[in-house]
Amino acid sequence: MGSIIDDLKMQYKFGGITQKLIYWNIACFVVSYVVFGLLRLVDIDVNFIQYVSLSSNPADFLWKPWSIITYAFFHSDLFHIFFNLIILNFSSQLFLTFFNQKQLLGLYILSAIFSGIIFVLSFYLMNVIAPLVGASGAIMAILVAATTYSPLMNVRLLFVGNVKLWHITVVILVIDLLQIRLDNSGGHIAHLAGAFFGFVYVKLLENGTDLSKIVSSIIDFFVNLFKKSPSKPFKKVHKNYKKPAEKTISRIVTKDKTQQQIDEILDKISRSGYDCLTKEEKEFLFKAGK
Repeated sequence: MGSIIDDLKMQYKFGGITQKLIYWNIACFVVSYVVFGLLRLVDIDVNFIQYVSLSSNPADFLWKPWSIITYAFFHSDLFHIFFNLIILNFSSQLFLTFFNQKQLLGLYILSAIFSGIIFVLSFYLMNVIAPLVGASGAIMAILVAATTYSPLMNVRLLFVGNVKLWHITVVILVIDLLQIRLDNSGGHIAHLAGAFFGFVYVKLLENGTDLSKIVSSIIDFFVNLFKKSPSKPFKKVHKNYKKPAEKTISRIVTKDKTQQQIDEILDKISRSGYDCLTKEEKEFLFKAGK
């Protein structure tokens, strides 16, 4: 059991932003059901999801402004999150073929906000009040962004074989369009809004404008704000004293060799995933991360 937990910790720490997004979505799903179960256990009839879901009633945003982002990390049921996380993993791997981790996170957050705004406006104009949860809009943005950048990329599908990436994306978009008036119209509107944002994001990026830097700048600001500044050690002055050159060189060499091994393992993770590591490499990373 301990080794499983250690593996999960290492996957989260070194697995990249895709792994973190998957973990965050799973954690939010588990929390929502645990809270729901506890409330029912004490006979409190409160739906926890209403506090994190995005309502199409603009007035609800006044008392839960966080919902414009939190809705994209919570899901309605097990099938909903299972399907979304499979597509998220698939789309993210394609996206990271061309772009970096910060751009993936930035696109996820910004497209979720954009999809939520379009959902609220659409349902408000139709005079319909309904909640929205799920990461589908952000996931569609990631998929369409990768497709926009490289539509002719070959993708191998089980039981189908090699197909072009744009074929997959078009099929999914057509399904959303056909179902928009049948069932879960709010979800399909968010999907299409996310797809539109992913297309615009890449076109702006090709022209030199990276919208994801907005999210990166905000995150860096708060990280630096709460980051403890390193305390300056008390300096003593020693006359006629010089550290042995051999020991200094030895320490530098050891540090460089260790860091080089860490970098090689991280490169291997970025290429093939955490699971491709040997047992010795996992143990080395775990010790180095302490």
